[in-house]
Amino acid sequence: MFDYLIVGAGFAGSVLAERLASKAGKKVLIIDQRNHIGGNAYDYYNKDGILVHKYGPHIFHTNSKDVFEYLSQFTPWRQYEHKVLASVDGQLVPIPINLNTINQMYGLNLSSDQVEDFFASRAEKVSRVVTSEDVVVSKVGRELYEKFFKGYTRKQWDLDPSELDASVTARVPTRTNKDDRYFTDTYQAMPLYGYTKMFEKMLSHPNIKIMLNTDYKEIVDSIPHKFMIYTGPVDAYFNYCYGKLPYRSLEFKFETVEAEKYQQTGTVNYPNEHPYTRITDFKYLTGQKHPKTTIVYEYPKAEGDPYYPVPRPENAEIYKKYQQLTAAMTNTYFVGRLATYKYYNMDQVVAQSLTLFKKLMQRQPETHVNGQKVTTSKLQQS
Repeated sequence: MFDYLIVGAGFAGSVLAERLASKAGKKVLIIDQRNHIGGNAYDYYNKDGILVHKYGPHIFHTNSKDVFEYLSQFTPWRQYEHKVLASVDGQLVPIPINLNTINQMYGLNLSSDQVEDFFASRAEKVSRVVTSEDVVVSKVGRELYEKFFKGYTRKQWDLDPSELDASVTARVPTRTNKDDRYFTDTYQAMPLYGYTKMFEKMLSHPNIKIMLNTDYKEIVDSIPHKFMIYTGPVDAYFNYCYGKLPYRSLEFKFETVEAEKYQQTGTVNYPNEHPYTRITDFKYLTGQKHPKTTIVYEYPKAEGDPYYPVPRPENAEIYKKYQQLTAAMTNTYFVGRLATYKYYNMDQVVAQSLTLFKKLMQRQPETHVNGQKVTTSKLQQS
């Protein structure tokens, strides 16, 4: 008899498995349909001996001391501040747009105060910021919007920014200083030996059993358990009874080159001139010493593994229907990006999972198993 059956061995499932096993003494079975742990953060050494991220670059950053200290139990860190360039008008310029970006693009020598006036002079008045287009043109104007955001967003989402929620482009700030780091979080680092090694240590507790290459639906009724934690797509859990929630997916094309570094920064964005959105050079991220390097091209697509929930009002309405179903359940907990149909960074998923663990520890004792009513109230993480 397992206390908890956890579906998904990514951040959400692994953090909860570790906490429940090590802090609460619970017996946990964690199941994943893939052939590895770590979810989308899984990394491995390719045939050339270069550490790569199978599902595209994952750069860890957080402002949460609690999250950083929690993960530090399972890995030492390599300090790393990610930088991104964008290929615009034949130049490679820093993004997020900052003082250096404007001075380089326009051959100017503006100060921080002057670049603020520059943005203000180009910004368009938007009475109500609703869409991703509104966010950008209201801050920096239409020219910079079209150079940096419009093409990239159309490739990434197969939608015009005017059709997407403001949250998409709001994730990329505009700066009036020369800070060319992509993130400004307090803690910016990469697991020294990679994400997979971190997950292996996280899940090494004797109370945790792992089943890979397994569809949980095929075995859930035959494995006695008291509670389930589900981190997969919420619509799939309910057999798409309200329809399929749309996601954007990605295709990754890896290439190993005979060079210590392929490009000037970890990632270069291509908003306009190519079918791919960006190229990442892994050795910037990992700090690995090797005479070769491996790069990855990212091609957005409609079908495939679900990566990005599509933030549109009609999709939010569909999710609300599924959310009502989850709220009515008393022995299954939904946590993580797919289960709550929301884009989270890695640290946000860790924080969400730690919060759920604390609330699980406050509930009343279990009275039934395998789908039967229990005495605890249902927590829906969102």
